[in-house]
Amino acid sequence: MPRLARLRRLGGKANGASGPVVGRISKPASVAAIVVPAAGFVVANIFYPNQQELVMMMVYLVMAQGINVIYGFTGYLPFGYAGFFGAGAYGLALSVMYLHVPAELGVVFAIVAAVVVAMLLSPLLRLDGVYFAIASLAATEALYVVISNPSLTAITKGPYGVNLIAVYNSNASFIAAVALVIVAMAVAVYLRSSRFGLALRAIRNDAVSAEYAGLRVVQHRAAAWLISAALAGAAGGIFAWYTSTFYPDAVFDTSISIFAIVFALFGGVGTVWGPALGAVILFGIYNAVGISEPQYFQLIYGVLIVLLVLFLPGGLAGLARHLVAGFNRIRGGAGRSASPLGPRTGDG
Repeated sequence: MPRLARLRRLGGKANGASGPVVGRISKPASVAAIVVPAAGFVVANIFYPNQQELVMMMVYLVMAQGINVIYGFTGYLPFGYAGFFGAGAYGLALSVMYLHVPAELGVVFAIVAAVVVAMLLSPLLRLDGVYFAIASLAATEALYVVISNPSLTAITKGPYGVNLIAVYNSNASFIAAVALVIVAMAVAVYLRSSRFGLALRAIRNDAVSAEYAGLRVVQHRAAAWLISAALAGAAGGIFAWYTSTFYPDAVFDTSISIFAIVFALFGGVGTVWGPALGAVILFGIYNAVGISEPQYFQLIYGVLIVLLVLFLPGGLAGLARHLVAGFNRIRGGAGRSASPLGPRTGDG
């Protein structure tokens, strides 16, 4: 118990996201956070005609939750996060082409490929701040150069792209995307309500003090790194399965990382619902404006980023917390003024 108390003090507040400690998320709220987003996409698929947009929205929701794991709970911001996405896409593609596994099993190979890449890049965790961000971006570019190398066309198909039309199944891949959303939300719930997640927040706030408190800082950071990579790899695998045809520059595109990061920050990192809401709202804006009028979308996107940095460092989740806290203060003040037990005035 003394150790848990130290963790509570260390991990109670995270940069940009104040966090409930272990046990603060009720079981009904946890179940709702896991089930409601998935159910929403299933219902939307019935009434909304563009299934591809729904799949891409789910893919970015999972990517945003992956950023939430590595940045919201450890403070590492990977500009090269798309590398895990691309590794997952090619993990599924190569397993389907050469091992002739079904696409459902190919998603497992996608996760394995991303985790292997994350293990190879784990020395990057020795870096901090902008050095880590730039190094992760450079590693992704190096991976892209290897995959798209014309000399490896016989293996990776090089710059000519991959064709998986033989295993294309839009409905099955949609169901897989829904299942992945459930997993991603479950991971976020676990990190917000477990000792492991509390330990990660403690390490993010003060790694030295966390180590003195008995935490294995390196192992905890590595575990978060691998979990984040696994989510991105699964998202990349499902993307490859659903689209069935893609090129290396499509899955290793830096904009994938930027989108996932902005979605997570807009919603609020270190929270359960924040990245999901950010992905749904901003990707919805992108589909409404960005495709038909890209210049206006870039303007809207730029303004949103500026407003986010200046006024909403905690994202939508931080705004909601401030509004709730303000409402509680107002209600508490009204209650005290109306209380018959309040301080008396007069000559008493």
